[in-house]
Amino acid sequence: HLGSSSQSSNGPVKKSMREKAVERRNVNKEHNSNFKAGYIPIDEDRLHKTGLRGRKGNLAICVIVLLFILAVINLIITLVIWAVIRIGPNGCDSMEFHESGLLRFKQVSDMGVIHPLYKSTVGGRRNENLVITGNNQPIVFQQGTTKLSVGKNKTSITSDTGMQFFDPRTQNILFSTDYETHEFHLPSGVKSLNVQKASTERITSNATSDLNIKVGGRAIVRGNEGVFIMGKTIQFHMGGNMELKAENSIILNGTVMVSTNRLPSSSSGDQFGGDDWVRYKLCMCADGTLFRVQVTGQNMGCQTSDNPCGDLY
Repeated sequence: HLGSSSQSSNGPVKKSMREKAVERRNVNKEHNSNFKAGYIPIDEDRLHKTGLRGRKGNLAICVIVLLFILAVINLIITLVIWAVIRIGPNGCDSMEFHESGLLRFKQVSDMGVIHPLYKSTVGGRRNENLVITGNNQPIVFQQGTTKLSVGKNKTSITSDTGMQFFDPRTQNILFSTDYETHEFHLPSGVKSLNVQKASTERITSNATSDLNIKVGGRAIVRGNEGVFIMGKTIQFHMGGNMELKAENSIILNGTVMVSTNRLPSSSSGDQFGGDDWVRYKLCMCADGTLFRVQVTGQNMGCQTSDNPCGDLY
């Protein structure tokens, strides 16, 4: 029959052109509808894992966050430096650096602590003042143990070795604490000196002015070999008591006047020996030596068996 396959004993079955086309179309149709072609099901837990997972992933995230924070801080510091120093296309607008090592500030600068290098100098421009201001705090200049503090109400200088002020133009010493070569003199224009404790051989004033020593509390004047007070007129004004102590004697040479307004006195009705009070009379020798005599009765003089005046009395 025409159009049918014929089979011979010596070879395969021969197909017609129409049968081959139908078979090819069926195979293509089957392949196009088979989406699982080449798929082999495998357990994912048995596969080799790649990438950062688990603790490594968390650590990587922490590192990234830390780097981001450091980048933000670095950006803030850069912006602050740029705003303070004012770096522009023409260089730094707030300061200048010179080859000689000079650092010049071209505008008002806000600083906390300045540490100059060895043998450094801090100064202002020619014909301009150098203004240093502390915001509600004193300005302190310190070199070793020497310290100069400038506050709102006072200026103090502290030094263990001494201090010296001199004119930078003439090099003349205006004020010095080198007492071994010269006496201590107050600078011109200084009227008073405020100290807590002073150790000196003598204190004098000018011939045309008075020497006034004033204290707010208690004043102690002590001499290892005695205290000598000399002057045309010597006056003591105390709000409390005055105590004179001496190992040997107290000598007053000159006219001595004592105001009795504030001295304690007994009334006319008191009888000596009627109470527990012990009274003494202050007596003075011709050479100014003072001594006391116990009062045992009214109108009693300075007669005593232990007379310090000797034959001069």
